[in-house]
Amino acid sequence: MYLGQCTKDIVRWPRPASPPVVKLEVFYNSEYSMPSTHAMSGTAIPIVLVLLTYGRWQYPLIYGLILIPCWCSLVCLSRIYMGMHSILDIIAGFLYTILILAIFYPFVDLIDNFNQTHKYAPLIIIGLHLALGIFSFTLDTWSTSRGDTAEILGSGAGIACGSHVTYNMGLMLDPPLDTLPLVRPPITVTLLGKAMLRILVGMVFVLLVRIIMKKLTIPLACKIFNIPCDDVRKARQHMEVELPYRYITYGMVGFSIAFLAPYIFSFIGIS
Repeated sequence: MYLGQCTKDIVRWPRPASPPVVKLEVFYNSEYSMPSTHAMSGTAIPIVLVLLTYGRWQYPLIYGLILIPCWCSLVCLSRIYMGMHSILDIIAGFLYTILILAIFYPFVDLIDNFNQTHKYAPLIIIGLHLALGIFSFTLDTWSTSRGDTAEILGSGAGIACGSHVTYNMGLMLDPPLDTLPLVRPPITVTLLGKAMLRILVGMVFVLLVRIIMKKLTIPLACKIFNIPCDDVRKARQHMEVELPYRYITYGMVGFSIAFLAPYIFSFIGIS
């Protein structure tokens, strides 16, 4: 997502002209078009989901092979239908994702191991993601992609730091290799109840964290950088406000998802 957003600001292709296109979504109209980051995420998520779960969990591969084209095509075609991307944007996003996965996927275990076990991993993660955010904010004038990029980087940093703490506290350890692939547990009323309770507790907790951090970070950033805070929307068009707001808020959201929520589940006995 980060590479896609930065590539948009380097290539600077405009959205499809309207008319002739009928735009059903205008929120992201200020962003550039090439490549489609929706197509990139819609391609990456199902492919990586299958790559990381097949062999770890016991299920027929055909399920994954059906999931990938269905998920990818629905996301990609929706962007054309909404009038936000051309077919070329979609194709470029799809191929760009395949290239990125081909380069980075072989290093997933190495990166994951570093995030969880290296002594200074949290400092390196936070510093790297913050530096990437500052770089992306220099590429172009303000648009919705600025906030999205900071949000993506903050979430990634928070999840990576959360996984580091979770691993070191022993809340989420890898099963022995001789137990793989794992067999799906039988579906019972107790299992469904725990799953629904985890969703409810987790979502409420994460939403509370997001609300609290948003209320704290925007006024604080405005005060530190002496930016008027009367119009929050206008204030957020300043890099000095938007970057720390998005980065810190969604960093805490990611950290909550990866560590705080699992810790709560463990504490109340629904993990």
